[in-house]
Amino acid sequence: MREILGRRRRLRFRRRERTVHLDAALTCATEWGWPVLPGVGLKATTRTTRGASCACPDPECVVPGAHPFDPGLLAATTDERMIRWWWTRRPDAPVVLATGGAAPCALSLPAVAGARALTALDAMGMRLGPVVATPTRWSLLVAPYSLEQLGELLYTKDSVPSSLRFHGEGGYLLLPPSVAGTGQVRWERAPLAGSATPWLPDVEAVVDALVEASTGAPEGGSRLAY
Repeated sequence: MREILGRRRRLRFRRRERTVHLDAALTCATEWGWPVLPGVGLKATTRTTRGASCACPDPECVVPGAHPFDPGLLAATTDERMIRWWWTRRPDAPVVLATGGAAPCALSLPAVAGARALTALDAMGMRLGPVVATPTRWSLLVAPYSLEQLGELLYTKDSVPSSLRFHGEGGYLLLPPSVAGTGQVRWERAPLAGSATPWLPDVEAVVDALVEASTGAPEGGSRLAY
């Protein structure tokens, strides 16, 4: 009898665990209006010398599990029925945000530089929006910006480190509670529970601190890692 009860508890736990990604995708899409789609994910059993192997056909994928594949990025949607269908078929699929347009944009930088930048922005009394973290990179969500707006902003800088990357129109970002080749994706600064669409700062408000923090990133952050 104890064995049966234990098995039932494990099954209930697994069912709850399988809804976490769907719940996150639905919150983004239906409560916040952010278009999402399932990411490619990782192969279930295959590992390489570099770690987990991407489920896409490219054996040398530099962002394993952390990108769209099938469906492609253009399929991102806020439609609840489509989202439920996707994550019913692949309950552990990563949650990918299609950035730009009416959705948030983001700036990402190496994790060490990201922590340094947040400390500097906090010291300035800067109000920040959500911050996404992986073991290798941190991403600050900002209000949507255009390529023209970004270009004019960066033109005034003496230099922009390659470690600082921009996720705007046509880009994407992995959201919690996804898992990629570099490890677990989490909220370093989470949206307030039960709140409306998360508040986002303008890119102009944070870019200086991020450029300065990225300048000292190890190896210049030239390797594409998420």
